[in-house]
Amino acid sequence: MDLRIDHVTVAGRDLDRLVDAFDEAGFPVEYGGRHSNGVTHMAIVGFRDGSYVELISTLEPDADSPWWDAPIRGDGGPCAWAVDVDDIEAASADLRDRGVRVDGPSGYERTREDGTLVEWDLTYLEEGDPGSTLPFLISDRTPRERRVRPTGDLDSSPIVGIDAVVLGVADLDAAVGRFETAFDADAPTFGESPDLDAETASFPDLPVTLAAPRGEGWLADRLEEFGPRPVAYLLGYDGDDPEFDDLVSGTIGDRPVEWAPVTHPIGRHYLGFVETDS
Repeated sequence: MDLRIDHVTVAGRDLDRLVDAFDEAGFPVEYGGRHSNGVTHMAIVGFRDGSYVELISTLEPDADSPWWDAPIRGDGGPCAWAVDVDDIEAASADLRDRGVRVDGPSGYERTREDGTLVEWDLTYLEEGDPGSTLPFLISDRTPRERRVRPTGDLDSSPIVGIDAVVLGVADLDAAVGRFETAFDADAPTFGESPDLDAETASFPDLPVTLAAPRGEGWLADRLEEFGPRPVAYLLGYDGDDPEFDDLVSGTIGDRPVEWAPVTHPIGRHYLGFVETDS
């Protein structure tokens, strides 16, 4: 399966605060609407390759959310990722045949602020929150441009879209095995990230890097509070460097990263820029 990142999710207790944090950093945000569950609503930072960052919270403070309840209540920030598939029925059946626990596909919807209905299908993999380690699958029922489009000036920005997801895991070898089973992943390259104080495993054929804590510290604490799930998202760019102030240089594995000035709600950088391979 060709893993094309559809979107990544950032959760918090207050959607307005999430929107303000991205807006202040220089990312144009568009309100996306309420979900059909009647509990959550979301906003979008859309990129020119069609991928996007979803900002999500509950409509009412402290409401129980059917999705990512702990990260929403606990201001967990990065919490999930999804991949776009052309035939969600076939992809779901293939993963089931590989021994992966599959739930779906099932239909979902939300209504945009302008009243437009957006519909799609989802398949969740494994137990627990969708997209916390293995991604969940998504396929549009209505035209994709109803669900996402580039926001603000991002249609002409050097930023292409979401290049990779960095997943926090407790057991690096076990997590590598899960991706090998599910997606026939080639053997990863092992490295480290001082930024995350973690050992890393980066797959040459998948848009994901696994990160396991080297000892006690913020990553170990995060895993204890929220379990395995994304800890950072990497945005690919081509051409000129992204025009953002206060970028902080770092690395993930062997990739140089320029961290964007977004730290809310977790208090540390989690959105970085990397050069695309193209």
